[in-house]
Amino acid sequence: MKRILITGSSGFIGSFMVEEALSRGYDVWAAVRPSSSKKYLQDERIHFFEINLSDEADLKKHLSEVEPFDAVIHAAGATKCRRREDFRRVNTDGTRNLARALVETKRLKGRFVFMSSLSIFGPIHEDNYAPITDADTPQPNTAYGESKVAAEQALAEIDGLDYVVLRPTGVYGPREKDYFLMAKSIKQHVDFAVGFKRQIITFVYVKDVVQAALLAIDRGPSRRAYFLSDGGEYDSRAFSDLLQKEMGVRGVCHIKAPLWVLRVACAVSEKVGKIFGKTPTLNLDKYRILRQRNWTCDIAPARNLLGYSPEYPLERGVHEAVAWYKKNNWL
Repeated sequence: MKRILITGSSGFIGSFMVEEALSRGYDVWAAVRPSSSKKYLQDERIHFFEINLSDEADLKKHLSEVEPFDAVIHAAGATKCRRREDFRRVNTDGTRNLARALVETKRLKGRFVFMSSLSIFGPIHEDNYAPITDADTPQPNTAYGESKVAAEQALAEIDGLDYVVLRPTGVYGPREKDYFLMAKSIKQHVDFAVGFKRQIITFVYVKDVVQAALLAIDRGPSRRAYFLSDGGEYDSRAFSDLLQKEMGVRGVCHIKAPLWVLRVACAVSEKVGKIFGKTPTLNLDKYRILRQRNWTCDIAPARNLLGYSPEYPLERGVHEAVAWYKKNNWL
């Protein structure tokens, strides 16, 4: 039986990783913090493993107390932080600490799969909308993107580590909260978009991300990265139109505002968040992501080397997500 450690298990992507790994008969260890919610981790077969990614010495101590793992999927990370340095502490230092501790304690027999992000490339190829490829150099323009690039670089500096990096585009599906906000807005008959320049968006359903991560445990060359999407390219209205169709909402007001309106809103939201000690959904990092016009990427290496075959085009994914929202009284 394959023994696998999954970090970020209580999160959106991580909880789906746990479910699929269990369904495949793996011996699943869910890495969680003491304060983590276990709402989606109710299966009694799960072994919980409390770790502190910010303390390498503590990591080594706890890892030394368990048997080695056949693989580790590192899905833990921060997508929203009040302070720039928190991204670095969680996403960069936490990744380095975990990988180094696994190597030094000899608790990883196989591969380390790291969940990075397409957003590390920033606004690239916006003149011709060419797909982002392996040949491109990351140009992160957000604190989140910078922390993920630094994490990838940290892994490359660890001798003896067998690792693979996955760079998904926008991940959506049940339990995800940011894209859900769009569904809530459409239910209230408002669809808000920004920017008048053409935008090409890509998506990947959470279950396809999980598929890729589990494939990467055993397939493909080590020490390289793979882009993940559903293989499609969409205009800025595609997602909201499908949400409207699935929810059966009529009479939606589609508002498109200049980018400066979004920037002002994000700046104000960020300042208010700092005053009240909150981490707002809208902030200047989010503004830089939303203003990006080209999100296309080349998934051929993932197809050819990992055997990745996305099963959820946008229409199917939105249908399943909305059905879950309704069943669980989110809508």
